Amino acid sequence: MAAFVEPHFDAWQAAGGNLTVVDKVPPEMLHMIHPHWNQFPPMNPLWHSILGFAIFVLGMVSMIGNGFVMSIFTSTPSLRTPSNLLVVNLAFSDFLMMFTMGPPMVINCWHETWVFGPFACEVYACLGSLFGCASIWTMTMIAFDRYNVIVKGLAAKPLTNNGAMLRILGIWAFALFWTLAPFFGWNRYVPEGNMTACGTDYLTQTWLSRSYIIIYAIFVYWTPLLTIIYSYTFILKAVSAHEAQMREQAKKMNVASLRSTEANQTSAEIKLAKVALVTISLWFMAWTPYLVINFTGIFKAAPISPLATIWGSLFAKANAVYNPIVYGISHPKYRAALYQRHPWLSCQDAQESSHDNQSTVSGATTATEEKA
Repeated sequence: MAAFVEPHFDAWQAAGGNLTVVDKVPPEMLHMIHPHWNQFPPMNPLWHSILGFAIFVLGMVSMIGNGFVMSIFTSTPSLRTPSNLLVVNLAFSDFLMMFTMGPPMVINCWHETWVFGPFACEVYACLGSLFGCASIWTMTMIAFDRYNVIVKGLAAKPLTNNGAMLRILGIWAFALFWTLAPFFGWNRYVPEGNMTACGTDYLTQTWLSRSYIIIYAIFVYWTPLLTIIYSYTFILKAVSAHEAQMREQAKKMNVASLRSTEANQTSAEIKLAKVALVTISLWFMAWTPYLVINFTGIFKAAPISPLATIWGSLFAKANAVYNPIVYGISHPKYRAALYQRHPWLSCQDAQESSHDNQSTVSGATTATEEKA
């Protein structure tokens, strides 16, 4: 990373070392800037251009993809199931993430600093935290619903529309609590080192400020991660045991396979579990850089440069692009409905359309039939 900074650092030294990354910040923002950033020269404008272009592309792909997901899942009767309400909520959160955060960041990259004032900086950071928290807990609820369906089977209590709505309301209330706390003095929202985005303050060394990041990470990163790992560990165990029973029964009956329509449907349900696992892994890949940056700051584990903070912003916002792509590629009924409305997308051929008659997101039907 130092290699990216050195060429611009030479120009900084040639100018007498007087220019810093803070110089372009509007005067009314200076009280929010930590002294740590005063030691760094301005970032090369090329990095601002690259970041702005990347956020623009990610924003367009995310809003179009998540728009398709929300439209098709809510307007297709066979997809309006309780479990799919969680999928719609995930797409809604991801859509708002890029709708509210993409344009401001592109504009700031053009100006190479934050230009919207202190309050807009706080709102921007709050919205990013809100939609990020809502997304991860929605993903957690989807994973737990898969666990409930595949592992518990007939013993599971089916998810209802009311139950799904209560979970969604709980997710947003929980996210709102954590994201409003900095407005009341528990940590604060400040410009990041690249000065084109805002986030939590991970450089102030008071324990009141540190405690927010530590506790927030426990409830919004580590707890969901452990819950998801637990859910998918038992899902994979249940799938493995089921496949072993199928092979054993086939041997006893002296047939090559016991696969039937119900079994094929179960395979689709299992496929969704794998897809959801991949999606969640991508989410954590997106948000881990932010976690590393925040913990590096509060524990002073290593110096943080403005260039390093770019990757936190970029990877976190890329999360909003992954989900519609993964569901669009792997979800048969979604793919069929998308092809029916937009044949030009070529998302499904005719033969596949005639065979895809089971939603892999819908919920307990498949697993219940298989268990029975």
